[in-house]
Amino acid sequence: MKSSIGIFFIALLMTACSSGDSVNVQDLNQQFIGAWNNKDTDKIISFLDEDVHFLQGNTHFKGKSEVSQKWVRETLPTLTDLKTNVVSSAVDTKTAYEAGTYSVDVLPETQDQPRGIGEGNFILLWKKGTDNTWKLSYAQLEGLPVQVKQ
Repeated sequence: MKSSIGIFFIALLMTACSSGDSVNVQDLNQQFIGAWNNKDTDKIISFLDEDVHFLQGNTHFKGKSEVSQKWVRETLPTLTDLKTNVVSSAVDTKTAYEAGTYSVDVLPETQDQPRGIGEGNFILLWKKGTDNTWKLSYAQLEGLPVQVKQ
């Protein structure tokens, strides 16, 4: 009897220590990319941490308000079909990231212009908050010049 109670408590402790300690970063990024491709601005913004940073070249936006306005709201209408190819990822109990390459269709400013394709490198870094929710803390995109889509 004592040994079965001991085994129960050990199993319970192992479950408590492992549940919620890490996250499936692929799932987080797929939810984010899905919201982006569905042009779901509110859902995208809900993923952002209050202290989020966005970097691209010389551009640096910081804070949920600035990133929401200047990256999400201003960029979202100009892009479609975001795809990523993950090269590296890691997860621990407080952070998770994926990095690799991306491609995205760039919509023309006027109908008489051709569509473009944007490609480059990315990193998305997620942090676990004090409320145990995972939020996008850092996004960096380094893009090549947009090419005409064939």
